[in-house]
Amino acid sequence: MPLSPLAMGPDGKTWRRQKISGRTRAEVAAKLRELQAEHDFGARPTPGYTVRQAVDDWLAEGLDGRSAGTVTLNRNVLKPVTAVIGDIELRKLTAHDVRRALTRLADNHSSRTVVIAHNALTRALRHAQANRHILHNAASLVDTPKGQRGRPSRALTAEQAAALVKAAGQARLGAYVVLCLLTGIRTEEARALCWDHVDLDGGTVAVWRSVRHGGDTKTARSRRTLGLPHAAGEALREHRRRQAGEKLATGALWNDHGLVFATRVGTQLDAGKCQAAVQGHLQGRRDRGGLDAAGAADKLCEPAVGLGCAGGRDRPAGWALELADHGSDLPEGDPPGAGQRR
Repeated sequence: MPLSPLAMGPDGKTWRRQKISGRTRAEVAAKLRELQAEHDFGARPTPGYTVRQAVDDWLAEGLDGRSAGTVTLNRNVLKPVTAVIGDIELRKLTAHDVRRALTRLADNHSSRTVVIAHNALTRALRHAQANRHILHNAASLVDTPKGQRGRPSRALTAEQAAALVKAAGQARLGAYVVLCLLTGIRTEEARALCWDHVDLDGGTVAVWRSVRHGGDTKTARSRRTLGLPHAAGEALREHRRRQAGEKLATGALWNDHGLVFATRVGTQLDAGKCQAAVQGHLQGRRDRGGLDAAGAADKLCEPAVGLGCAGGRDRPAGWALELADHGSDLPEGDPPGAGQRR
């Protein structure tokens, strides 16, 4: 049953008739209502505009200010999705199509990857919606399916953390190791930390910046002030004394950026050099918590390192390091939390 209602022309000014057909009167009426809703919303779907084109436009235009790594991550996780639904015309995309693509992705990818892909697709369609290509966002109507189990956790055990802190000892980056493990500060945040944000007398550290693209923290909630456990405070005091000696020896070559953790000339550390320095210090030592030097360095430089304990319980990061300081046995209960937000 064909019907030819009036529709806005491609130039947005003239009117043309748009043919609608269906098997039943009810089907035609439903299509007509959808067309009217698009007109009321101001949507102007481009004929032949596909899901793949919408994703490409979002990657090119919708991630302005994001790092190249973020754009690459989103592009890679969306490739399996567009392989399934990329050729579908965007205005004809349904929640069933999205669910089918995500379910197929979940068959051989981790739940984390599926979540990232679903979020990216939802944002890509929201970008298309904002540009008046579609009226509804089909991806927002679908629940994220559960994927496969991810890689084993890289979290350190309490015993490994305590052993690694002892192994770091008087290393040049020993305070870096202690601070990251004891407070849960991400290594990307520690490398951007300035002395102006550290209050050793008050026992706090303000985490406001990171070495990420743009200098901001991972999320707005990541900007926080943390309490400094005693071991971390003492490590930072010793580190500041050592850095003052380096600054005096370097003289005019020192680049004073106020960084807590810097190179021997005051410039910002990068992740590779930091990991190599930790690994070099651990070489030849036996007290590494059962890890080889490369593995230990990788653990120390892993962002947001967590401490796993027997019985599957997570304890505050500072717990293992206070244990290293006092050499006591593992306590039965959780101690007062170290590294908590203030």
